[in-house]
Amino acid sequence: MQALTEALTLSRGDAGVLTARLDADFSNAPQAMDPLKGAPFGGLMAALAGSAARIGAGLETPLRTLTVQYLAAARFEPVEFRATLLRGGRNVAYAAVQAGQGDRQALQALATFGRDVEGPRLDLMPPPPGAPGDFERLPMDPVFGPWFTRHIDHRFPEGPRLFGQNAGGAIELGCWMRCTDGAPLDEARLLFLLDGLYPTYWTGLPAPPAISASVDLRADLMGELTPATSPEGWAYSHFVSRDVGGGWAVEDGTAQAPDGTPLALVRQRRRLMPLRT
Repeated sequence: MQALTEALTLSRGDAGVLTARLDADFSNAPQAMDPLKGAPFGGLMAALAGSAARIGAGLETPLRTLTVQYLAAARFEPVEFRATLLRGGRNVAYAAVQAGQGDRQALQALATFGRDVEGPRLDLMPPPPGAPGDFERLPMDPVFGPWFTRHIDHRFPEGPRLFGQNAGGAIELGCWMRCTDGAPLDEARLLFLLDGLYPTYWTGLPAPPAISASVDLRADLMGELTPATSPEGWAYSHFVSRDVGGGWAVEDGTAQAPDGTPLALVRQRRRLMPLRT
């Protein structure tokens, strides 16, 4: 497998262009299919966009918000990122990112960076259930589990709840996740994990899974990530389906460190693929 560190690496070229190599090992196609039938995983593209905004705009303050629009499925070949500093400042800065392959634009993103200051604080998230080691690792079924999930350790406190197990109740799902390289959690790995699970609406609908494609993703990071935040790379995520209908789905999620520290909020809009009859 291509190492995650390699997949997250951006090489600087001429005129400030940053290049990443997209490998089929990070395909969103099910493992039962040829990975080339899929496209590069949206979480990887978001992670690269966030890193490109930071590197290309020359920013060192923590990433606060990343909003990504997936314009077209990228190919498994080098992809170029171009970042523009829209406005810089001591406490808040804004950057824009465009990514593409030749004339094919794959992604555009807006990023907000800002430093912490002293101010009021409220603890608004309940503590995560247990600890990652309390639960068994559960690899994704290759019939529907994408290739990229081989890079993620999934542990479900209440089981995967797949295919209607939540029908008639709350359409929600909790999971401890970390990247299998075991590296401390950082911005790129957190963005990677925020899209690292199947759609939550699968827990409310029967099999076969209703396939969808990510259209927009917005991630709000709650604070600066250091190696001490989650030394073993773990984050507990809780996802909720907010709306499913008319060919669209909207889902929200939260992420926390093992000690309960809030890490991120995420909202994703998906376009459901037409059902084949």
